[in-house]
Amino acid sequence: MIDFQSLITNRRSIRKFTDEPLKPEQVELILKAALKSPSSKSKNPWQFLLVEDKGMLEKLSLCKASASKPIAGCALAIVVVADPLTSDVWIEDASIASIMVQLQAEDLGLGSCWIQVRERFTEEGIPSGEYIRELLDIPMQLQVLSVIVLGNKAQERPPFDEDKLQWEKIHIEKFNLDQLSE
Repeated sequence: MIDFQSLITNRRSIRKFTDEPLKPEQVELILKAALKSPSSKSKNPWQFLLVEDKGMLEKLSLCKASASKPIAGCALAIVVVADPLTSDVWIEDASIASIMVQLQAEDLGLGSCWIQVRERFTEEGIPSGEYIRELLDIPMQLQVLSVIVLGNKAQERPPFDEDKLQWEKIHIEKFNLDQLSE
C-alpha cells in the first residue's frame, strides 16, 4: 500500500478502461473494503450487486441522461444499494462504502468512477434508481445510491493539484462570513 496521502492525491475519476478483466483477488479485496465500511450503529444497511456481463453493462449505462456512459466500458460495476428501513442514514452509510471501494481500487492501481444514481433520471425521465431496480431485479425496499465503475486504467490523470485546495472553505472556531466574499 502506498501512504494514504499519496492515495488520496492520486485517486482521480477514471472513465476509460482497458478490456482486461479484473483479477479475482482484486475483486475480493474491493469487496472486503466495502464490507468493512463503517456504518451508523453498525447497521450495515448497504448491499452490493456486481455486474460484469458486457450486455448488462451496456443496458446499465443508460441509467442516466448523461454521465453514465463509462459503465458500458468498465470491467466491473458495483451497484451500491441500501435499505432505508434498516437505517435512517442509509445515504451516508452507502456513500462511505462507495468511497471505500474507490480507495481500495486506487490502492490496487485500478481506475474507478462514482456514477451518481440517487435523484437522477434516464433520458426518458424515469428515476435512475427505478430503472436499475427493474433491470437488476432489486427488491423494492432497497434504494440505489450509486454505481461504482472499476477497471484497468486506459487513461492517466495528473494527481490532484494541491495549489487548488480551497483553504477559504476552512473555518476555525466559528463560521467566518467574510471569507465568502474574498
